[in-house]
Amino acid sequence: MDRRTFLETGMCLGASFLVGCQPKDKSQQQKETMHHQDHSSHAAANQDDKKNIAVPYTYQSPLLEREKFPSHQPLQPLKPLLNQSNTTNSFEANIEVKPHTLSLVPSLQTEFFLYNGILAGPQIVVNEGDTVKIKVTNRLTQPTTIHWHGLPVPSKQDGNPQDAIEPYGSRVYQFKLPSGSAGTYWYHSHAHGLTSEQTYKGLAGSFIVKSKDDPLRDLPEQHWLISDLRLDENGNIPENTALDWMNGREGNFVLINGQLEPKITIKGTERIRIWNACNARYLRLKILDCKIIVIGSDGGLLESPQNQEELFLSPGERYEIIVETSTKRNTHLVLLPYNREKMMQAFEPETITLAEVTVSPLDKPIPQKLRELPPLETPQETKHIVYTEVMNHSEGHGHDDMQGMSAMSMQDLQNMFLINGKTYDMGRMDLTSKVNVPEKWVIKNDSHMDHNFHLHGTQFYVLSHELNGKVSKPDYKSLKDTINLKPYETVSIICKQQLTGIRLFHCHVLEHENLGMMAQLNVLE
Repeated sequence: MDRRTFLETGMCLGASFLVGCQPKDKSQQQKETMHHQDHSSHAAANQDDKKNIAVPYTYQSPLLEREKFPSHQPLQPLKPLLNQSNTTNSFEANIEVKPHTLSLVPSLQTEFFLYNGILAGPQIVVNEGDTVKIKVTNRLTQPTTIHWHGLPVPSKQDGNPQDAIEPYGSRVYQFKLPSGSAGTYWYHSHAHGLTSEQTYKGLAGSFIVKSKDDPLRDLPEQHWLISDLRLDENGNIPENTALDWMNGREGNFVLINGQLEPKITIKGTERIRIWNACNARYLRLKILDCKIIVIGSDGGLLESPQNQEELFLSPGERYEIIVETSTKRNTHLVLLPYNREKMMQAFEPETITLAEVTVSPLDKPIPQKLRELPPLETPQETKHIVYTEVMNHSEGHGHDDMQGMSAMSMQDLQNMFLINGKTYDMGRMDLTSKVNVPEKWVIKNDSHMDHNFHLHGTQFYVLSHELNGKVSKPDYKSLKDTINLKPYETVSIICKQQLTGIRLFHCHVLEHENLGMMAQLNVLE
């Protein structure tokens, strides 16, 4: 039996211990009872003696029913991180990383890891040219870092796994944001072996860089940070299962700014910034009976507005949009089905309502020229990246050995997701680049499921997509730092690193990154 046939159909024979191979109604899915995995088997890189601990496919308690989670409340804005500096062009603040208990559901307590005790994180808003200085104190019992996703910051300030903040330690992140860096970014944990857990427990927040030359600077703004959360019936956040590690974790609640199905009011021409801050959930978004006008992507404004019927964000991606309607209407923001070819789980299409939305017609014109993007340069080097998946069970089990699959270990999982045939090694440099040299990167997803690609330290242009022998170009020019790849798709990009040091590149399905689908680029003078 070949690997793909085995993954897609063979495991359904083991329905006694797997979830998702047989169609189920929602009540049945919520009532399945399962076992916790021993999370200590993956909590730290030096726990090699625990790598062979089996990771169950299942979780302990039934999931919390949707009806018990408060919903339909007005959307609350993200809470700002206050600037403590009195100096012009300077932003100074403190962030404390700490376990924090919240009661999102009446009578239930949930322990999160949070920045300053804020679910969805304190929002950082600065200007081009600002010097940012943030002291981070770690009150966790495990190391952490903060990665400034998409921002052009020095390597040593970018929260690489090598630069951990040890338990009860602190460090100061300091960097200056250059001209041209205005855009919608975010920050989250990038601790070695802990990124998945720390992020799904709450360590993520939004980061906005503004420009005085922004043609849309006078528009009112809304911010939709979309995350998902898994809660069991006791209000606890369950650990990952083997299915989570293989496919990426998706919660049973999809939240906007930490709220379930909020009420959103769009009063005319408003700039809306959207973040996919989920560990693994792909967002195919639509506002029913409305038009989406895209005005910005990962790296800031586009050159001109682009009309779309829906919006697609893989984990880590961001967009800026304006919503257009011909008349005032009450409608919904919905999450449409997307099949990313999960392992050992049948695709069951479901449309999820994310918010009630009241939209009014545009009351201000949208400029047709937003900015001039840097020109495409001729690449001087070419790099090739290949994503692969390998099933390699410990204890001598073969691919068609169901007993072996049911006893999959963390060691099995940690050798499953590869870049150029290797799993991540913090002490190894996988590729080398020279600063300010434009390069073409050809990234191939040689696997049966979607993976995306995130490159630290810079933005890139997508040159082309190739799938099933067909080559296509992007619909419009935009700066990106994260891009999706469908199964067996090849994406070509052009980029240039402008600062020296170690830069990571990886799949931003955080469980896959955690398991080693990540590599390192050494940028030299």
